[in-house]
Amino acid sequence: MSLPVLDISPFLDASSTPESRQQVAHSINHACTEFGFFYLTGHGIPQTKLEEIISLARQFFALPNEQKNGIKRHDAGLEGGDGARGYQGMGENVTQGKKDMHEAIDLYREWDHAPKTEGNGGRGTWSTLQGPNLWPDEPKELKPVYLAYIEQLQNVGTALVRAMGLALELPVPDPDSATTLETEDSEVFVRNTDQSFWVMRLIGYPKLSTPVSPDAPLSSLSCGEHTDYGCVTLLLTDPTPGALQVLLKDGTTWLNADPIPGAFVVNIGDMIERWTNGLWKSTRHRVIHRGEGYRVSVPFFFEPNFEAMVRPLGRCVDRSAREAIHGGSTYGEHLLEKVFGNFY
Repeated sequence: MSLPVLDISPFLDASSTPESRQQVAHSINHACTEFGFFYLTGHGIPQTKLEEIISLARQFFALPNEQKNGIKRHDAGLEGGDGARGYQGMGENVTQGKKDMHEAIDLYREWDHAPKTEGNGGRGTWSTLQGPNLWPDEPKELKPVYLAYIEQLQNVGTALVRAMGLALELPVPDPDSATTLETEDSEVFVRNTDQSFWVMRLIGYPKLSTPVSPDAPLSSLSCGEHTDYGCVTLLLTDPTPGALQVLLKDGTTWLNADPIPGAFVVNIGDMIERWTNGLWKSTRHRVIHRGEGYRVSVPFFFEPNFEAMVRPLGRCVDRSAREAIHGGSTYGEHLLEKVFGNFY
């Protein structure tokens, strides 16, 4: 068994036919219903660019710890930190109460949707998530290359959530009617991600040596079992096989989501599950890197706007034939709750 492979190009090509878009939408519905994961091709980002992204991340992780800690993440209000952005050393990230055996840089959309508030450290300190991104000095080209790449990924993310609106058979927008952020048409996800509070991680995984068992030590997993927070994750990894594992619908079988050159591994997050009232579920996954070498991955999380209100869509509630699974809250509230539990 393997994850489905989907070509998103009809949603990036203005000359594509409605039939080609509908075919993609049908495939997305199948993939999101059966797996919550799929491979994405046709995104238009050259393989050479993808390889450069991985190479730059690998160069950073090869630096001495002292240099990497020059952009260390600090709790909000302390030493210029905002509780989220910056470098985390091995074991600082936590999943289900256990240390993850990886190191990472976390980047977020700059806080530009609302005024900033003073951190609890007083004047000149940041509240949670409101500080600037901490970019490394080395490699020098990392920041400009990544900023350009993030722009490209936002276009891919928009195309993908537009396809998802069609996949759910939501009505096309009525040009004669006014719309709001919560209008339940096929563009509802596009409107609510037009200022996506995106997240990007550069992650480095050393080879694990401890066995994985119920009584294994805290350092037993590269990244523990979890779901993602937001809309869709566009994952780029190096060629290492056998590391990322996806939990199938039977709740017991783990499927390796090995990389395909030039393709992103895509999964839907908690906010899509909420919007669809569980018709599409945010699938649990984990990383156990026992292969050779030092694994590098760069996931991009295409998320709702920070202040987007996310509640089950009425049409999805009706189709699911059950009560709404959530009363609704902003994505920002959901994100802050997760950030507060992510670090020791």
